[in-house]
Amino acid sequence: MTAMLAACTGKGEAGAGSGRSTLTVFAAASLKSSFTELAERFEAENPGTTVTLSFAGSADLATQLSQGAPADVFASADSGTMAKVQEAGLVDGGPRDFATNTLAIAVPPGNPAGIRSFADLAKTGIKLVACAAQVPCGAAAARVADSTGTVLSPVSEENSVTDVLGKVISGEADAGLVYVTDVRSAGARVEGIPFPEAAAAVNPYPAAVLAGSRNKAAAGRFLDLLAGPEGQEVLAAAGFGPGPA
Repeated sequence: MTAMLAACTGKGEAGAGSGRSTLTVFAAASLKSSFTELAERFEAENPGTTVTLSFAGSADLATQLSQGAPADVFASADSGTMAKVQEAGLVDGGPRDFATNTLAIAVPPGNPAGIRSFADLAKTGIKLVACAAQVPCGAAAARVADSTGTVLSPVSEENSVTDVLGKVISGEADAGLVYVTDVRSAGARVEGIPFPEAAAAVNPYPAAVLAGSRNKAAAGRFLDLLAGPEGQEVLAAAGFGPGPA
């Protein structure tokens, strides 16, 4: 019996010391494409580390973290949501801004409703879909509306920008307020309409190592990847701007 226990214990220690580790990253839905690519690069550059990605609206992810969901890195689509996570004592050190994003209007191919400007979204009969106010893309849309005096009446408010995009792609909406990066990732499934008023609501994207992380060294390296030349190249290709100076 003693010999068997010793053998089992030895096997367990070998497994624990085998060099395998997992890095869990909670990231805003708009980061899905670029973070999926960056996770693959990180794994290639850090043999033995597996990156597990969880994407959702930033507010939903923040709620999950506050309820005890285990993660190593949190990347938010705005500073306000990150600040709430930081105020809750869930961040180790300070967050780092690694990108920016700007709103755009997504419409179905051919733009059947004839949307040409941000003001057109307030016209009678236009089926607009936007993010809910507590979601970063919704907060950004509200800032643009306030700055221009435009009253928007969405037929649906979603908890993530990918849900807004999905309703435009499926034909459930004449237009959706999403990010430039979402329009690019959708390819030919939507058309994008930039509007100058979006400059009033450019969202910085911060990322942070979480206080409860069991792999802080790897989490720090992931943040370095985001801010470094390789990460910035991938993010720029997806349509993100560089992090604020």
